[in-house]
Amino acid sequence: MRESTIERKLRQALGRMGCLFYKFVSPGNNGVPDRIVITPGGRVVFVELKTERGKLSPVQLRQIKRLEDHRAAVFVVYGEEHIDALLDWIRQREGR
Repeated sequence: MRESTIERKLRQALGRMGCLFYKFVSPGNNGVPDRIVITPGGRVVFVELKTERGKLSPVQLRQIKRLEDHRAAVFVVYGEEHIDALLDWIRQREGR
């Protein structure tokens, strides 16, 4: 499945949950996650999208670690099956 297809499915599912879904661009900070999700309860989640066979680059791994070191929620979505894991995580924290 292409990354654009994964993104579309994720965007639609998050929209049904009432989440905001933004493309994240941070000039001068290569490797930051692709998207930011903001839940109805105000949680912020950084999301990197990959195909099922995709791999994180060393700079992406460093950026994810930096975010996690600051207690940020970061998910790497590898294909459609990981969409459900992210949605379940959000539901649990939103009490849905």
